[in-house]
Amino acid sequence: MNCRLVHIGFGNMVVADRVVAIISPSSAPIRRMRDEAREAGLLVDATQGRKTRALLIMDSKHVIVSAIQPETISARFEESGDEETAK
Repeated sequence: MNCRLVHIGFGNMVVADRVVAIISPSSAPIRRMRDEAREAGLLVDATQGRKTRALLIMDSKHVIVSAIQPETISARFEESGDEETAK
């Protein structure tokens, strides 16, 4: 199995195939989802104390918060896919 890792900021990486969605934390339902994940023990904070700019929803129901913009993270997913197709 060849798993791709994608950088989500400050030396933190996620397995690309396990990410279901990358979303902005701006709406109330998304904030509620983050709070519910925290209560369930499924929240992973990868912000290093900085402002949350993106939430990554994983297939395991974990929610990862990142200080990197969702657009930047999605671009890194595309870059990582380009490298794999070049092999």
